[in-house]
Amino acid sequence: MSTARLTQKDMTESEQRELKTLLDRARIAQGRPLTNSETNQVKKEYVDKLMAERELAAKKARQIKKKNSLKPDTSASFSWSANNHSRGKR
Repeated sequence: MSTARLTQKDMTESEQRELKTLLDRARIAQGRPLTNSETNQVKKEYVDKLMAERELAAKKARQIKKKNSLKPDTSASFSWSANNHSRGKR
């Protein structure tokens, strides 16, 4: 199940700022403006990291939801009247 790649429009403000910071750090490390290829490489690495983090968070959320989804009430016994309409079927 592959999901669509994350774009800058899909990122939060803080994630966009982090990407800009990473690009600035790469530019300073090179001592010159980055080429398109270098810029795209930095962006791709950051987007891959973000997607992995989001997938982990979603996986944890699914596990919690699954764990909490179906808990039969063992203290209650079967109640016939609870399963039928009080006025009967129409």
